[in-house]
Formats: sequence, structure tokens, C-alpha cells
Amino acid sequence: MEHRIVGPGPYRATKLWNETVELFRARMPLRKHRCRFKSYDRCFTAAEAVDWLHELLRCSQNFGPEVTRKQTVQLLKKFLKNHVIEDIKGKWGQEDFEDNRHLYRFPPSSPLKPYPKKPTYQKDVIKFPEWNDPPPSTSQENIPVRPVVMTSEMWYKRHSIAIGEVPACRLICRRQLTEANVEEIWKSMTLAYLQKVLGLDSLEEVLDIKLVNSKFILHNVYSVSKQGVVILDDKSKELPHWVLSAMKCLANWPNCSDLKQPMYLGFEKDVFKTIADYYGHLKEPLLTFHLFDAFVSVLGLLQKEKMAIEAFQICCLLLPPENRRKLQLLMRMMARICLNKEMPPLCDGFGTRTLMVQTFSRCILCSKDEVDLDELLAARLVTFLMDNYQEILKVPLALQTSIEERVAHLRRVQIKYPGADMDITLSAPSFCRQISPEEFEYQRAYGSQEPLAALLEEVITDATLSSKEKKKKLKQFQKSYPEVYQERFPTPESEALLFPEKPKPKPQLLMWALKNPFQPFQRTRSFRM
Repeated sequence: MEHRIVGPGPYRATKLWNETVELFRARMPLRKHRCRFKSYDRCFTAAEAVDWLHELLRCSQNFGPEVTRKQTVQLLKKFLKNHVIEDIKGKWGQEDFEDNRHLYRFPPSSPLKPYPKKPTYQKDVIKFPEWNDPPPSTSQENIPVRPVVMTSEMWYKRHSIAIGEVPACRLICRRQLTEANVEEIWKSMTLAYLQKVLGLDSLEEVLDIKLVNSKFILHNVYSVSKQGVVILDDKSKELPHWVLSAMKCLANWPNCSDLKQPMYLGFEKDVFKTIADYYGHLKEPLLTFHLFDAFVSVLGLLQKEKMAIEAFQICCLLLPPENRRKLQLLMRMMARICLNKEMPPLCDGFGTRTLMVQTFSRCILCSKDEVDLDELLAARLVTFLMDNYQEILKVPLALQTSIEERVAHLRRVQIKYPGADMDITLSAPSFCRQISPEEFEYQRAYGSQEPLAALLEEVITDATLSSKEKKKKLKQFQKSYPEVYQERFPTPESEALLFPEKPKPKPQLLMWALKNPFQPFQRTRSFRM
């Protein structure tokens, strides 16, 4: 029994907790132990539990090999607090688990966590303005909607180009898009793109759409430096000067021969502690509380690296600009420190990479409410960020291009043809219904033929058309829709019945064409001799 991959979606942290508890109870080796001259069956020591669970988490694709033994001990403390395990005397409820020889056992049943009940978020993605939308001040609540009845005349007008007649057209200038309209377009299309990448039916239980600020998205896309770092308009939200100087010092750590850098023994450790203290005292993690579920959901895509990077790109666009800037500078510093072979050890007990993850993971991602696996999930996310931060903190080019093209399209003029039904108010479809392949084939074959057949009958029965005009239109129709025409006139005889031949009158003797018709016959002179 191995850890199954928990993909993106709501309640991913809870699903991972329940999955880990079930695996731990089912596979943890139990045996007989002695303690104080007494034997206990089916139990295990704390050290044995740490060894086994640590190996399980490291081999799981949901957590990865970066999980440390210390993090495993923290998880077992939460197991003891939530009565997943108990000591041999039946005590539980406190986080006093230590990595030692103390004996523990499983209770008769370990409770699994129920899925939390969250308030229902806004389901509908914000609708961006269309061609015929009224100005924002116009109320549409009491506007009656005229039902659309597709008559043969309307079909004829719509297909007039196909059958060879181009009607007159006129240009309609689109009303000026306001700044609010553009912001709504960016927000709506960004969230729709995120939903598509995650493969979810709705973002309802992953993200509260009402908390997404469209101004943040636009600022993070366009207000950036040449290096791609966000530029803040409000300088009071910048990193303090002393923190920024400390980060630059470690990111650009000089060689030992550089005497310009004031150093003493342990100088680099003090500089690192200064940075860690500042980020550790932030009131909110850099990825914010309300985006916790969204980022945890993206962790389910790490097996598909390209899709995970794309999803992280979109989620990072939703951050406040000051958070995105702090995250960019922090990740760049962490990556440079890990790659710098000249950097002295910053901690005696951990390697540099592990130290970076353990120090800054909680200030980057954590939940407002207590989540039992948030430390492991944060470490997993920070590890992936360190390896791919240059790509993740870029603006997704495909998304930016599609939105800019959409905005440009709405600002263009529109060509309107008579009978194009542009003046009819149509309600936008709210969902799509899946149909069977047989129904699809039937609709493709017969869905559009019935109106065309009605149009053909109208041309046939139109008494105002002369035979010449009717033949011309029927010929054009036959050329455009041969299947419909063939069904109506399967044989040449059936087509001939529409234009019966008129009986030809007998030719009369044209008396006036003869020369002197009443002159007597004159005998010609004989040539005989």
C-alpha cells in the first residue's frame, strides 16, 4: 500500500491528512516491547515511528525527498494531539511526542478529519462587456427580452452571402471601454484560465473570487522592471533599507580576498538571522491566507511540471504587488545562496538548501486556520519555487496575449448586416450539456437542414418571383446546399414538374413572305430547240 497521488482540487490538505493516517495505521510495524519489567503487545517506540513515517513521506510524490526528520516529529506530535496514536497508558491530547524510546500504540480507531464546511463563494465568473452591452449606468433588470424565432426569412438573410447575394452593411462603433471594463476582463479571463489549467469544474471551493483584486493583476503584469521585478507606486510598502542591504549582501557574497566587505567570524550568520527575523514576523504569509487553498491545489500538479509552472504563474499574478515583489527578491536571494560555493555554512545542523526551506517556508505559505500538514506542504512548495522561480514569477505570455487581443477586439468597430439579429437581446449560456455521439451525429446531419428546407420551399412557392428569377435562386441554392436540394428534387423529373413546358403553337403560313402571291403562273421559255 503506497501513497496515492492527490491531484488538484478542494480540501487537498485534508485528503492528504486522511491518506497519511490510513497508511500509518495499516503499515506501521507493531511488535512486543518491555518497559519497566512489563511487556506490551502491538506497540512501537517513538524512534521507530519517526523512522518509518519519515521514509514514507520522503518516498511519497505528494511530499518529496526534502522532508526532514524534524518535520516528521512535528507531524507525530499532531498525531498524538488528534488521538491518531496514544501512549501505552492511553494518554493523548498533548504535543509532547519526542524522538526517543517511549512506547506508543494505536487506539481502537483513529478519527479521520471531516471536510471543512466553507461559505459558498461566487460561482459565476464576472462577465466582461460585449458589443451590445449598455453603459454601466443603464439598468437591465426590467428590460424585456424578446424571444428569438428563427424564420425562413432570417435564415435566408443569414445565408445570403453563401448563396451569392451580399447585402448592404454598416459600421457600428464600439462604445469606449472604461478602466473598470478592462479590469473585469483581466480578472474574468485570468480566473477562467486558472480553472482550465487546474482541470476543475469550478473555483468555488478553492478560491473566493470576491477577494481577487483585478488592479493587482494589471499592476503585476505591466509595472515591472527590466528584470521582471514588480515596481511599487507606494514606496512605503517597500522592504526596509537595512533588510534589502542584508539580502544583497548574501545574494552577492564576495570572495574572501575582497577586503572591502566588513566581516568578522560569524558575520554571514548574523546577516542571515536579520533577514529571517524580518520575514518571520510578517503579519501574513507572502502568498496570503485567502490563496492558501489555491496554491495547495496546484501542488497536485507537480508530476506535470509544465502545467504546475503555468498554474503557479497565474496564482502569483493574484498576489498584492508588494507581496509579489518581496517574494521575487527573497526567492532570488535563496537560489543564489544555494548555488554559491563560496558561501560559508550558515547553520551547523543543516545544509544550506534545507536551511533555506526550513527558515522561509512558513513565511511564504501557511493557513490562517490550523492545518496539520501545512508545514510539509509549505516545504514542498518552497522547494519547487526555488528550482523554478525564474519561470514561475514571469507573466504568462499566452494569457497576456489572449487578454490583450480580446480587449483590442472589443475596441474595434463592428460590421452589421441586415437581419443579423444584432438588436435582439440574447441570454448567454451558463453551461454546456454533454451529448452522446449518436445525438451529435444526428444534430450535425439534420439540425440545420430543416430551416434550409423551409427556405427552399418558400422560394418554390413564392408567386412574386418570375420563372427566370426562381430558376436563378434555385440554381444558387443547389450549388450551396446540394444535399438539401437533392432531397427535395431526387430526380430530374421531379424538378421538371416545377416548370412545366408550355405547348408550342403551330406555325402559321406567312403569306406576306411570298413575292407577288396572286400573279398568274408564267411559263418559262423552253431551252429546247
